[in-house]
Amino acid sequence: MLSMDLEEGTVAGCTVLGRDLVVWRDAGGQAHVWDDRCPHRGMRFSLGIVRAGMLACLYHGWRFGPDGRCAHIPAHPELSPPPTLRADPLTAAERDGLVWVALGDAPAHGPATGVSAPCVPVRSLAVDAPAQEVARAIGLPAGSRAGGLDRDIDGLVLAAVLPVDRARSMLHLLVIRPAGVGTDRDRRRRVAVWGQDLRDRLEGAWAAA
Repeated sequence: MLSMDLEEGTVAGCTVLGRDLVVWRDAGGQAHVWDDRCPHRGMRFSLGIVRAGMLACLYHGWRFGPDGRCAHIPAHPELSPPPTLRADPLTAAERDGLVWVALGDAPAHGPATGVSAPCVPVRSLAVDAPAQEVARAIGLPAGSRAGGLDRDIDGLVLAAVLPVDRARSMLHLLVIRPAGVGTDRDRRRRVAVWGQDLRDRLEGAWAAA
């Protein structure tokens, strides 16, 4: 997801390769990605809130610190939760205006994008088409999920494709801003319109296939 969509103290849910995840940002600005399931009763963490720098489950208010350990149980405030009572944190990192997460042995910093200049976020688009079809349509190298694109929309664009499941994906778009070059609202708007048109074409083609 785009870093700008995760403000301090907010919680969001997402799905990667069919796996439900929760993404949240603590009071210090650090982004965290966990499996979207409270170990107590299985409630979705993404329905919870950030309280006192911890992720609080909506069901019973249990709070979990950035390391995933349960730190507070409202019904038993005097109790010190055992260290085995914890969520399932995943390795996450932020780079190029995106939040990356490692599933399995994959690196959390994401694939090499070849981008060295700052990136300005534009928007994220849900696409009813497989990730490999989206990546192919925007010209990413085979097997790649992110990279810089030289489009006829006033310069370079960083596109990242997230596989939600076998038939759906997310397309994240950012404008690459070289040193000394501004990024105005009109340029971001043109990139957003280009992304919407691309999504519409892909969904139409995939539905007709």
